[in-house]
Amino acid sequence: MAELQQQLRVQEAVDSMVKSLERANIRKMQGLMFRCSAACCEESQGSMHEVHECIERCHAPPAQAQALVTSELEKFQDRLARCTMYCNDKAKDSADAGSKGLQVKRQLETCVTECVDDHTNLIPTMTRKMKESLSSMGK
Repeated sequence: MAELQQQLRVQEAVDSMVKSLERANIRKMQGLMFRCSAACCEESQGSMHEVHECIERCHAPPAQAQALVTSELEKFQDRLARCTMYCNDKAKDSADAGSKGLQVKRQLETCVTECVDDHTNLIPTMTRKMKESLSSMGK
């Protein structure tokens, strides 16, 4: 049960971050992309190939933004997974050394809680860095 609560806490923090990025940065980029694409289609002198290339250029910033967010979320997930794996290894070592089951369980829960706390505390910095990167992409 505690593990599920930890997962929900991380998920809620990440969801909140993604919503914030989407509202503050990504929606604006998408609006620019659609207006840019419409302008490409209004160009009556361009060939079909030129219009297509123009539209592709319009779509590049949102695609780069999505790639950035996905990459940062994957890194965050990997770091959290490594931390919890360390906790599992520590708990297994304690069990192998003869510690009682309840003691090992408490040790594991404490360690995982620390992982979640540490990584949840990283989210504001990660958000700020991504917003800075996204803002420079949208220009």
